[in-house]
Amino acid sequence: MDAFFLAFAVVFLAELGDKTQLLALSLAARYRTITVLAGITVAFAITNGVSVVIGGLLGAALPTTAIAVGGAIAFFGFAIWTLRGDDDDDDAPRIGGRSVFLSIVGAMLIAELGDKTMLATATLAARDAPLATWFGATLGITASAALAVFVGRVLGDRLPRRAVRTGAAALFALFGVLLLVDAFT
Repeated sequence: MDAFFLAFAVVFLAELGDKTQLLALSLAARYRTITVLAGITVAFAITNGVSVVIGGLLGAALPTTAIAVGGAIAFFGFAIWTLRGDDDDDDAPRIGGRSVFLSIVGAMLIAELGDKTMLATATLAARDAPLATWFGATLGITASAALAVFVGRVLGDRLPRRAVRTGAAALFALFGVLLLVDAFT
């Protein structure tokens, strides 16, 4: 159980103010709370699973520059998609009603790939109980993002939709630039 609490605390604290938390805030200002919470939980369960299973084994061998460049391109695409949305509540084009959820999962996966919390989770799993580490890290990062979701929901209800859309697009573009800078420094 110590691995669970350690992973929860480390990841929760490391995630405060991180790009994925800010991304969760911007998504929550635009989409339904339950959709955002479900999407981030799935994305974090996947990224932490990757950290525990693969990250601990391969560590530095992962092509982090290629991942960062691909992520940056995806974020630029998310910025454009966000600006082109219409005025509906969940304004993505629908594919069986799941496109917003899948977009949230994809955005959070990309934002978290290669992040410090992913590396911390891999490190903790290498030295302690992997399943407890995965569970603790997933709950820790989800709890941190949930704080941002609720703040985003409050702001989203008080700000004009155009301001939310523009702010979210700017954050996506900023994250794309940050990923490119990180890839080449």
